[in-house]
Amino acid sequence: MALFSRKQKPQTPKPQISADQDADKRGSSISVNPRVNQRQSASLLKQSWITEKAGAMSGDRKYMFIVANHANKSEVKKAVQSAYGVKVQDVNMIVRKGKTKRLGRSAGRTPDYKKAMVTLKEGQKIEALTP
Repeated sequence: MALFSRKQKPQTPKPQISADQDADKRGSSISVNPRVNQRQSASLLKQSWITEKAGAMSGDRKYMFIVANHANKSEVKKAVQSAYGVKVQDVNMIVRKGKTKRLGRSAGRTPDYKKAMVTLKEGQKIEALTP
């Protein structure tokens, strides 16, 4: 049974680290989602949705955006706040499924997309999107 025996490694004691040093080593104690940083938050907002109905809603401090399909409400809120410098009160999401289209015998499909309706806090507005 000498083939299967293991040699014991000498164990060295680990140095003791205080709580302050441990926090400095890990960084901030606040957990930050690394997926949403400045560059990625700009890529979440694909374009603004400008229609007659959306223009009428801008008077009620509501703005529509086409966002990435993987975006969630909190990511969209942070992206709008950083991109336009406004304070967001609420975000509603709408997922629009693509339609099946035909051209002769071949059938295709238009892409799915996600819309976000962003409500701003009282007294806030986005100048670039206000008609």
